[in-house]
Amino acid sequence: MELHILSQQNTVLNKFIAQIRDKSVQSDSMRFRRNMERIGEITAYELSKEFAYSPRTVETPLGEAVVQCIDDRIVIATILRAGLPFHQGFLNYFDDAQNAFVSAYRKSTKDGKFTVKVEYISCGDLEGKTLLLVDPMLATGSSLVLAYNALCERGGTPAHTHVAAVIASEQGVDYVMKNMPRQSTSVWVAAVDEELTSRSYIVPGIGDAGDLAYGEKI
Repeated sequence: MELHILSQQNTVLNKFIAQIRDKSVQSDSMRFRRNMERIGEITAYELSKEFAYSPRTVETPLGEAVVQCIDDRIVIATILRAGLPFHQGFLNYFDDAQNAFVSAYRKSTKDGKFTVKVEYISCGDLEGKTLLLVDPMLATGSSLVLAYNALCERGGTPAHTHVAAVIASEQGVDYVMKNMPRQSTSVWVAAVDEELTSRSYIVPGIGDAGDLAYGEKI
């Protein structure tokens, strides 16, 4: 299993990471969504280097050109609602991909602990395809692994899964790498933070991605 941390390179990606972290910028929900989308686009580009390609002939007005084109049959999946802007960035680049959605939530108990519940799944056939499972925050990793298992139960087993997150905790990365198929999974994160609170929030993180994108929930 490969782990790719994109912020380890000095690129424009770091500008967008800085803005989604900056509390003085976060109040602009439209900019927050757009930056999430931009990070999705950059991650999609980097991730596309791992796909299989084959030559195809394209007819131009003046002749023919041979172009290396993607062979992978791509499915982009995300967890509602926070994942939607990040998901859109991938869809901007892989615009002919299938799409899948999972509705999951934290069911809290009085002692402050919680379990993750899956309420809704919408997906097509995943068997033998390339699954891009994208979620902006990879905290404990349990929601993402649960979503993966639910998608596979409904749609079949992908040939390869690329897990993509914007901000991850070290614990979340470790959990995913221990609980996803090692030979057929790659993990892509924009940045990794060390700390995870007792309530499973990433520090310094960004806060609640869903609330920042779409407004506070009750």
